[in-house]
Formats: sequence, C-alpha cells, structure tokens
Amino acid sequence: MTNFAVDILQARDNSFKIGVQLADFFKNNPSIFKAFEVITKPEIDIPNMKSIYTTFAPQLLEELEGMAQGLNLSFPKAASLFSGYDVPKTEAMGCSAIITKDYYVRNYDFTPDLYDGIFSLIQPEGTFASAGYNLQGLGRHDGVNKKGLVIGLHFVSNNDYTVGISPWISIRMVLDSCSTTEEAIEMLKEIPHSACYNFSIGDKNGSLAVVEASPLNVNIRREESLMSCENHFRTIEMKNQNRVSIDGSMKREQYLKGFKEKAITHEEMFEQFKETTSPLFFTDYDNLFGTLHTFSYSYANARILTTIAQSSEVLDIDFNEWVNGKNIDQHFLKGII
Repeated sequence: MTNFAVDILQARDNSFKIGVQLADFFKNNPSIFKAFEVITKPEIDIPNMKSIYTTFAPQLLEELEGMAQGLNLSFPKAASLFSGYDVPKTEAMGCSAIITKDYYVRNYDFTPDLYDGIFSLIQPEGTFASAGYNLQGLGRHDGVNKKGLVIGLHFVSNNDYTVGISPWISIRMVLDSCSTTEEAIEMLKEIPHSACYNFSIGDKNGSLAVVEASPLNVNIRREESLMSCENHFRTIEMKNQNRVSIDGSMKREQYLKGFKEKAITHEEMFEQFKETTSPLFFTDYDNLFGTLHTFSYSYANARILTTIAQSSEVLDIDFNEWVNGKNIDQHFLKGII
C-alpha cells in the first residue's frame, strides 16, 4: 500500500489569476506534469482549439493563459498540456454513479499516475462557482456548481475516436455556465466529443439524465426517481459503440439497480460507495482500475461529502456557505492505495 494525497485549492478571482494559482500545484508536483508531457501531443491546432473554447467557455482561455504564465510556458505549450483538446486515446477508466432526486454519488476509478490530485473550490468572475476534482488542470472528473447542477464522466470506448474536446473539459464547460440538467444536455449535444463517454447529471429541480455521447452521435437516457450510470451505453441507438467486454460494467449496473426499491439516505449511499468492501470499490491500480475518490452532493442542503481512497477524513462542505464567502479549513486529504 502507498500513501497518496489530494491538495485543496480555494480560489475567488478572475480566471487568469485562478490559472496562476493552479499552476503552483503543478510546479509542486513535477511527476504529474511529466506524465502529461508524455501522454499529450507536443503541438495541437491552436486556432481550432481557441474557436471551440471561444464558443463554449472563453473564460477557460484566460485560465489557460494564467497557467502558462505561472508555469513559465508559451501559450501553445500550455494548451497542448492542459487544454484537453486533441488528447491521444486513454484506455480503461471506470466510474459508477447513482443519481436520485435527492442526491448524486459516484466513484472515480483509474490510475494515480494520471491523477491531478487536486480538489478545487473556485469562484471565477463572470461564471458559476463550482467544486470538483481536477483532471488535466482545467478539466474536472466530476463536480457541482452554485446552481445545484452536478455532473460526472464515465469512459465507454474509443470507437470513432477523433480530434475534439475531452470529456473532462466538457464537464468544466457545463459547470461554468449551465444551471439545469436541460441546459447541460443542450451544451453536450453541441460540444465536439473526441471519444465515447457517459455523462451522469442531476440538478436541484429533480431532473435526472445520462447523456450518452460519441464523436458521431449523442443520445439521452432518462428515468424518474433513480438512475445508475457505469461504463457502457444502454440505449439501442448507441450500444454498438460499446467495448467488446462490458461484463464488469454490467455487473455494477445490476448491483446499483438493487437500490431502486430501498430508502437510502445521502450519507448511507456515500458509505456504500467509499467503503473498501463495496462492490463499487476497486484496487486494481496497476491495470488502470482502482478507486481514487468518492464524490457526492445533496440538493436539499447543498452538502458535499467527498473523500479519497482509504482516507480517514471526509470533506463535509456546505457549498452555499462556501459560495457566500466562508472558506473551509482543510488544505489536503490523505489516503492509501
């Protein structure tokens, strides 16, 4: 077993200055910086990347400029490392989520070698405040914004892989500007997706959805009171884009469906996901399938409960209080993998 940690970033400023603050985390963690250098392309199509960002999230260009300055990089180099545009294929990656009218809970499963190790609470000028786990700097594995919209990504396959935006950047774009599940769906229909991913979504109005997105098509799955989401497409229109083997993902689907007839609170469901004995907790880190964090949100009281693998600490955050100016005292989480 190995100790690992997640830093907590709290930032209330313009997007450029938030980017400068974010850069400090990567300066202090050279191993993840080097990992991004290995897996990203040395050059990308900057004009096309800027065109997409300008359409969906121009503020992220400012944040990227701040990261470039903070890391003493040229903008093109920072964009190739952190923009999430035209990123080479990523294999494996698992995630499970439950979405109800009352709460959202999910696990993120992958390798610590490509894990930023940052949990951000940010309040940029001109966009919605949000909280979530960073991926490739600007992006998010999952998160919630001040409007009570929560979203997470779930890898499906690399079928029809193409140049486009990575799902973690799509999540960030949604969190920055969408208020409801419906608005998130409309944005995800328009973003040029690079690979096949599910997006699990819920909002404080009780609207639940899973967006099944590929480079060729986007389809929406709905249920009324409880939905689960894993790493395969379920709709007839999208099933042909699944990986050859989805047995593990379907097994998690069947387990999560078992909660439909049970009255389980937010806190109880959070425990179901985070415990190492859970069928939803995995330890195969060497093969890109180990649980790294559990993230959850309760709509009624804007309560975030989150932790990292085998940590004795849980972040319990009143997100409304944070949005209104009250910082949390914690600066990091420690866990074991």
